[in-house]
Amino acid sequence: MVKINWDGYKDFKKHANVKDDNFIILVHFMKSYYNMSSPRDLFESMANDELARMMLEKREIKSSAELENFLSKN
Repeated sequence: MVKINWDGYKDFKKHANVKDDNFIILVHFMKSYYNMSSPRDLFESMANDELARMMLEKREIKSSAELENFLSKN
């Protein structure tokens, strides 16, 4: 589990595809910046951050399995 660096995310977002959803950009950022690939690690880190947790709740993602399912469709 990591603490999300939102300043790093903002810099990363400047170079991302503007059509992508902010949540998808966050996933790509975490995979790149923190070298995370496990949906479990991604979920745990997001669930422990207030803003990222709101992003999860908006998509009704309540577990790492649901996150993995969501990512497989996007």
